[in-house]
Amino acid sequence: MADNILEVRHLKKYFKTSRGMLHAVDDINFTLERKKTLGLVGESGCGKSTTGRAILRLLEPTSGEIIFEGKDLNKLSKTQMRHMRKDMQIIFQDPFSSLDPKKTVSQIIAEPIKENKIITDKLLREERVLELMETVGLAERYINTYPHELDGGRRQRIGIARALAMEPKLIVCDEPVSALDVSIQAQILNLLKDLQEKLGLTYIFITHDLSVVNHFSDDIAVMYLGQIVEKAPAEELFDNPIHPYTQALLSAIPIPELGHQRQRVALRGEITSPIEPPEECRFAKRCLMCNPEICKASVPVLMEVSPSHFVACPLKQKEMGLLK
Repeated sequence: MADNILEVRHLKKYFKTSRGMLHAVDDINFTLERKKTLGLVGESGCGKSTTGRAILRLLEPTSGEIIFEGKDLNKLSKTQMRHMRKDMQIIFQDPFSSLDPKKTVSQIIAEPIKENKIITDKLLREERVLELMETVGLAERYINTYPHELDGGRRQRIGIARALAMEPKLIVCDEPVSALDVSIQAQILNLLKDLQEKLGLTYIFITHDLSVVNHFSDDIAVMYLGQIVEKAPAEELFDNPIHPYTQALLSAIPIPELGHQRQRVALRGEITSPIEPPEECRFAKRCLMCNPEICKASVPVLMEVSPSHFVACPLKQKEMGLLK
């Protein structure tokens, strides 16, 4: 039996607007095995970052259950949640805006250790900061520098060191390399992978870059307008994409060989509004295979179409004999 560290059940996060309720995250379900990486992918605005923040209760969920090591985080008090956050950390997308510009590298990394009273002795705390800097590949000479004096890669290493300071078990990586140069991206991804193997970390890796998530994740969940439309092991998803949206996303990945290119699936049509969306498939208006009688009859449910491969497409489910 799999050792699951996290189970998310029917997670919803709605925002009130002048036009109605915006369904940013709408009935998300998944489990995450300890020491594994779940890649959460989709276009901008699909709700993947909101999902990550709702799981950590940086944004309070509208409803649903977030079971972390057997405890429902939604039922914890603020004091209990503060203690639980030692085991759950986040690496933010922008390595500059997420760091306090008035604090030095040492002060930024030491802050969570000091605030949570993990190490009260100042000298021991400084030793721990140096240890963390070495772990993430930051030279000791940067200890008294400020974020604006460093490049994006080194700033992101500070963010990673700050997250590791709490000795977490789960880290939400919210597009941690999207703001970095390509050469720096590879360094940070390799660092995160090495840290996972060394420290036994579990990741939720949020990104819109499918080529990155393929090499970094054990499982991949594809999101569209607040819902997971397909979830499978990374290799299986790339070899056998079933949902039309996943197929369209994969067709956009360039092949790094001269004279070779994929057959693009060009999506057309109007995007369904996330504000009070209709009770139908949210991808139906853009889907080239849409059958209105099937696709607009109800909201699709994520179903297992093969071992560990889940799809929320009523048309494909009907073809496979899962729907009458």
